[in-house]
Amino acid sequence: MMSEAARMVDILMVEDNPHDVRLTMEAFKDAGVPNVLSVAKDGEEALRFLRREGPYLDAPRPDLILLDLNLPRKSGREVLEEIKKDPDLKRIPIVVLTTSGNEEDIRLAYELHVNAYITKPMDLDHFIRIVGAVGDFWLRAAVLPPK
Repeated sequence: MMSEAARMVDILMVEDNPHDVRLTMEAFKDAGVPNVLSVAKDGEEALRFLRREGPYLDAPRPDLILLDLNLPRKSGREVLEEIKKDPDLKRIPIVVLTTSGNEEDIRLAYELHVNAYITKPMDLDHFIRIVGAVGDFWLRAAVLPPK
């Protein structure tokens, strides 16, 4: 049996920038975080994935959600609000990973019970270190809620 620290974890990344998705995958790989990374490219797709609607009937329940705020179709703010109001989803930890350092965005995210808010660094090496640290904390150190 695999130890809790080494078990495969399911991550949903809600991100419309393929470059950031690729960098995140590389950062988790470099950090040795065993994971299955699913990607939703907009807010509506993320909610369909989480609710297992349409093509997502067999989607895994994520252990962690990485959420960008600036998304097409439905913003990350709206997605965060809907997740935290849903009794079946609200316990999934959410880390906002966004370019916005706007104080209003930060305040609103925490009022909506986000678990952490991280502004994406522009420096490539710093971005990879930050994502690796997120994986190390949330997927190795923290105890996640049962699925």
